[in-house]
Amino acid sequence: MTGLPSPHMLAVFLLAPTHRMARLAPLDIAVIAVYFAMVLWIGFYLKQRSNTSEEFFLAGREMTAWIAGLSFISANMGSLELMGWAAASYQYGILAAHWYWIGAIPAMLFLGLVMMPFYYVSKTHSVPGYLKLRFGESSRLLAAISFAVMTILMSGINMYAMALVMKVVLGWNIHFSIWVSSITVALYVALGGLRSAIFNEVLQFVLIWAGALLIPILGLIETHGWTGMRLRIQQNFPGQDFTHMWRGLGSFSSNPMGVHWTGIVFGLGFVIAFGYWTTDFLVVQRVLSAQSLRAAQMAPIIGAGFKMLVPIIVILPGLLGLAVLPHLLPESVAANVPGAYSYNEVLPLMLVRYCGPGLLGLGITALIAGFMSGMAGNVSAFSAVWTYDIYQAQINKRAADSHYVAVGRWSTILGVIVSIGAAYLVMQFASIMDYVQALFSFFIAPLFGTVILGMLWKRATSAGGFWGLLSGTVVSVGLYLWVHFNPAALAHVAFSIHAKTMAENLYRALWAWIVCVVVTVAVSMFTKPRPESELNGLVYGATVIPHEGPVPLYKNHWFWAGIVIVIFFVLNIMFW
Repeated sequence: MTGLPSPHMLAVFLLAPTHRMARLAPLDIAVIAVYFAMVLWIGFYLKQRSNTSEEFFLAGREMTAWIAGLSFISANMGSLELMGWAAASYQYGILAAHWYWIGAIPAMLFLGLVMMPFYYVSKTHSVPGYLKLRFGESSRLLAAISFAVMTILMSGINMYAMALVMKVVLGWNIHFSIWVSSITVALYVALGGLRSAIFNEVLQFVLIWAGALLIPILGLIETHGWTGMRLRIQQNFPGQDFTHMWRGLGSFSSNPMGVHWTGIVFGLGFVIAFGYWTTDFLVVQRVLSAQSLRAAQMAPIIGAGFKMLVPIIVILPGLLGLAVLPHLLPESVAANVPGAYSYNEVLPLMLVRYCGPGLLGLGITALIAGFMSGMAGNVSAFSAVWTYDIYQAQINKRAADSHYVAVGRWSTILGVIVSIGAAYLVMQFASIMDYVQALFSFFIAPLFGTVILGMLWKRATSAGGFWGLLSGTVVSVGLYLWVHFNPAALAHVAFSIHAKTMAENLYRALWAWIVCVVVTVAVSMFTKPRPESELNGLVYGATVIPHEGPVPLYKNHWFWAGIVIVIFFVLNIMFW
């Protein structure tokens, strides 16, 4: 029988060096050190302004539209976003950009124009908190537990992605990196709460763009522009179309993802996108920190404008990788091939290819900033949901406000520790984003069905909301297991045996949403609804939407939403 590893053996396991591509110059180290000093200083400085639960979990509701909007988009720009979608674009081509345009923009505008009045005027601290007001305690608890599990798993993705960068670029052992890379985030979120996370996310937004923009600029110079890049891709992968977004979606077999346009439009553009951007508390929490309803409505619209530009720094590097790094492999295959690199490593490989001393430090800082932004977003959201919707609601209902702030700080530390275990799960997937979209189909798709029916349909009942949410979640997980143990079931779940993993995720999400809606409607028709007088502030048709008075056209959220949607259609036509 083998015993536990000795401290010496454990140290060797964690610290054993691996092959590295680059060595940091003193200037690179200085850039990274200054960044770490800044984020920790922000955490310590803002600790004195995070003494109440309102300040710790919602930043005192004092953020301007611009700060809330940049934080809203930055919380979604973690290392998951940078590395995961670069890997996905290497695997699936420009089809990955659908997650930025049809998979984000309409939903973000819908959040700002339609859903924020309900979230904001109800003064809820979380999305599960809204479900408590609309459907009761059982729905709140189910949603809170599901969301807590999802945020911990998502946090693990960011941790793994950061460790992967350190392994590929600097040669750090990946296990050592996973454990070390989370300490800074745990410190500044536990100290300053959401306010610290938001201010760091705005800083990280600037740094991510400053560092990540180097790769597409230098890559397009090497490949002689977009046309030259397309020619190289065609030479490396003859017969495959990696550079058109809609042209190959008429059948399952004519595009790299093995998806039909119905999966993109309905599975992604409707269910997953609207589910994530309107019900995922990670992003909604940032908007709830806005100082007024108008600021809360403008924040997602500001975020949508920047979101349309993000493919430049995440999708384009993956496409450039197809042109200049044609031999990357799926994670599960690369792990068994000595010296091979996987899809997940395309971004750090491109970073080392183009960045010398100084620039490499800036690029590494951008990825570190992405890691901290994404992980801090998940951890701060987990802390708020755990404290308000699980601990306060189920364990200790009458404690002092200072007690809940302390619970929030300790739950931040706990969330980071559990996330470390989740980081190891990611290694089992060919692409980081396959793992993420599977999680969304489990938790976000059915939650969107419950929330949207609750907001738009007065007849939806407490029993309907609970059983619809539960059935949608169970069906989604069940479909995943069905295909996992019986691959032939893919033809039933995704309508084609040729569907790839990402396509399966889209259709599974669609099934989960449909089941949630059907069960909610069916149960609601046989159970007693609440009186309309109790639905004020919770349901359209029973709520007087507040107005904050007339404003100039340039401050009107409908005006800016119109501009964003026009640009959205132009981009889709350009890359058709």
